Amino acid sequence: MSAPIPPLFTRCLLAIRPKTLPLTLAPVSAGIALACADTGQFAAVIALCTVLAALAIQIGTNLYNDAADFERGTDTPQRTGPQRVTAQGWFRASQVKIAAHVLFLLAFLLGIALLLRGGWPIFSLGSAALLAGYAYTAGPRPIAYGPLGELFVLVFFGIAAVAGSHYLQTLTLSWSAISVGIALGLPAAAVLTVNNYRDLDTDRAAGRRTLCHYLDRPRSRFLYAFLLLTPVPMLWATELPGTTWPLVAALPLALVLIVQLGKRSGAALNTQLAQTAFFQLVLTALLILGFLL
Repeated sequence: MSAPIPPLFTRCLLAIRPKTLPLTLAPVSAGIALACADTGQFAAVIALCTVLAALAIQIGTNLYNDAADFERGTDTPQRTGPQRVTAQGWFRASQVKIAAHVLFLLAFLLGIALLLRGGWPIFSLGSAALLAGYAYTAGPRPIAYGPLGELFVLVFFGIAAVAGSHYLQTLTLSWSAISVGIALGLPAAAVLTVNNYRDLDTDRAAGRRTLCHYLDRPRSRFLYAFLLLTPVPMLWATELPGTTWPLVAALPLALVLIVQLGKRSGAALNTQLAQTAFFQLVLTALLILGFLL
């Protein structure tokens, strides 16, 4: 007897993957907060458009990934990750792709307002983000199916999100914003590492050759440790005002997560993934707390 189909709202919520959205909200918020700390000013409408456009791109990418993974045979019954709406048969792949296109269109329309504010640098960044959203799981050589996934996350969920948000507030390119972007992009990349670490066996069976495939699990754990432990000393080196002592509180959480990864397997890694995303959120909150202090 087949399991009952969840209500429409629940299916839509699962499709957008709400637990992943802090990976966008955290770096964008950090970029805006850094700009406020630098200038003492806050462009509220631009900040709102920035957040909404970034979320639209991420949700669109999540949806397209859901459909594309199903079509490529990556999402199978043996997969231990969270349920995917296309693989469960709750929506057709064509429906999920249409929803992804709608979200990308929304991001494009919001981008027009941001283009009026930020000019060609923002046009270039926004265009690259939209193209990357498609290229992550689309085309003959999807980013998600090769070893560059962590680099993709570092660039777009770290550097681009923080520096782009900061630029839209200040209209200046800041090396401090780029440094913060790298620091916050590293734990975002760690989330992908956990995802690929969990799915390593099924990914290999489907021909997916992620960085975890080449490192295998023991060395992937060293990569994970590097991605979690590097941000704090990197932010200290940036010498942002007031941030030194609050960031110390992030280190015990990083150490706990590193130890837990070596002990967990199977579905327990879903909890590890959520906690790693939470670590990035905590790191961002401590950073902003330092600005306020």
